[in-house]
Amino acid sequence: MNPLLPLTVGLLATLLSACQSLPALAASPVPVAEVPASMIPLVEKRESLTATGYAVISVQNHRIPAQQRLLAIRAAKLDAYRSLTEQVYGLRMDATATVADMVVQNDTFRSRVEGVIYGATLVSITPSGDDTYETTLSLDKATVQDLRMLYLGQLTAKAK
Repeated sequence: MNPLLPLTVGLLATLLSACQSLPALAASPVPVAEVPASMIPLVEKRESLTATGYAVISVQNHRIPAQQRLLAIRAAKLDAYRSLTEQVYGLRMDATATVADMVVQNDTFRSRVEGVIYGATLVSITPSGDDTYETTLSLDKATVQDLRMLYLGQLTAKAK
């Protein structure tokens, strides 16, 4: 038996015991008005959220340069919407790590974001460098609150 095995198991048990899972919001059918403030992601003290998305022109799947530029603008806008969605709803992360003989063998993560964004304002679409477009979107604080309340309402409706 490997003499490091008990040490490794003890170390992993200590690390895992330090983790604490938060109760799932959907598990308890609580009316939206009664959801504790700690369960709602914090709205930053800014008046609006901004997000910037980027896309490379030359990798767009078209032969005509003008069409590639239009596709890059569209991709940059979608990337900015994804970034806004992450800010409003948060990001779900799944991660795994494999350790053997106290050496990391494999470390992977996956992220997922899901939500609805409406009312975003297009701030700018600008070329960034020779081959990239940058798109910036803005979302005011009141709309962010509306989106979060709609989301919490959907969660409580699913729990019933």
